[in-house]
Amino acid sequence: MPKLGVNVDHVATLRQARRGSLPSPAWAAREAQAAGASSIVCHLREDRRHIQDSDLATIRLAVRLPLNLEMAAHPEIVRIACRLKPEQATLVPERRRELTTEGGLNLRQGGRRLSDAVRRLSDAGIRVSLFIDPSFDSVRRSADLGVPMVELHTGRYAEVAAGAARRRELEKLKEVVRLGRKEGLIVAAGHGLDYTNTRPVAAIPEMEELNIGFSIVVRAIEVGFRRAVKEMVRLAR
Repeated sequence: MPKLGVNVDHVATLRQARRGSLPSPAWAAREAQAAGASSIVCHLREDRRHIQDSDLATIRLAVRLPLNLEMAAHPEIVRIACRLKPEQATLVPERRRELTTEGGLNLRQGGRRLSDAVRRLSDAGIRVSLFIDPSFDSVRRSADLGVPMVELHTGRYAEVAAGAARRRELEKLKEVVRLGRKEGLIVAAGHGLDYTNTRPVAAIPEMEELNIGFSIVVRAIEVGFRRAVKEMVRLAR
């Protein structure tokens, strides 16, 4: 039974459309906690397009849940994370022109910056996870970096049409998850998961955590944030 991490980035996206104070990501974090979420996820991007530095402190004060800070392996962001000390830091690729994270880390080219970020975050007592494509090579390279956890990018699974193509992607996910566990890694998944495609991923026996945000925010427009999270918690179980 995977845990559910609720990403509140797109609550901040809506707020930033007017550069005001509402809606508040901290309010969304409280609603997610009340609805049964296991952690709160937010991405402090270099361009600060949604989550702001001040949000991190207010989210910390608003909830008792663990904070999973998504971040690039950029020295400035690493310094902020080491000062804030979230329970988890998930290192992700980041490009200024992308609408959302488009894939996993390129571990062949991550080089010294990535390994330095892993070391500094680990030394600060923060659990480090790498956001990777669901491939055997990425899992093995992650294990070689010494991280305890990976999050598999589920975009390909989510984007293909339901039916045989999606079943094939699901089988690939299962194989990669099993390898991750054999390598001693905690395995999570996220990206593109919604109310129609989450349950098969949640049913993978070795899956530890699902991190979902955008589809919950979209659903919340219809039914409210707390109910949207409750519905996703049920699907994740």
